[in-house]
Amino acid sequence: MATARNRPLIALTGGVAAGKSTAARAFEALRPGCLVDADAAARAVVAPGSEGLAAVVAAFGPGVLAADGTLDRAALRQRVFAEPEARRRLEALLHPRIRAWMLAAAAQATTPYVLLDIPLLAEGGGRATWPMLARVVVVDVPVAVQRARLLARDGIDAALAEAMIAAQASRAERLALADDVLVNLGTPADLAAAVARLDAGWASSLPHRAHGP
Repeated sequence: MATARNRPLIALTGGVAAGKSTAARAFEALRPGCLVDADAAARAVVAPGSEGLAAVVAAFGPGVLAADGTLDRAALRQRVFAEPEARRRLEALLHPRIRAWMLAAAAQATTPYVLLDIPLLAEGGGRATWPMLARVVVVDVPVAVQRARLLARDGIDAALAEAMIAAQASRAERLALADDVLVNLGTPADLAAAVARLDAGWASSLPHRAHGP
């Protein structure tokens, strides 16, 4: 079983508006320090002065920079969202850097397992890209629920909600990766209770390894 400093690596993923972030907070509340966030990694690898930011500017031009020299995420997102080839080029630049950052952070964890919050696990190659994963947890809801939550949460129109869902892997593709599924059709408290049950099950099933290097 793949580990970081003898700690199993568990991926948490889910489609947009499925409730993955809520589940991540519940895991972190149970096991403080267990969470390594891909969004934090994505920000870190394009920080001002970073090799990642230089690579993005070289590929997409200075128009993706804000006036203060930071990455203009809105401008970049608008460009790659409209151009699938541009999105693939961006992912090829950033995904390896994000993965390396996350694994380095995981190696510093002291919790019984390390939870890697990876929104685009299926889109980024799944287990072929992340062979070190011990388990994959998918936060799942029907597409109709995703759509309704997106409309309510973001105040967007139906066409944009559909486009955001269509830009991601399908529900079936995510579920095909799952060792564990958290169905998020209830309240945040219901989801937290399901997270606690998973955590308790892992406590008895995951290998007990000595902590440390």
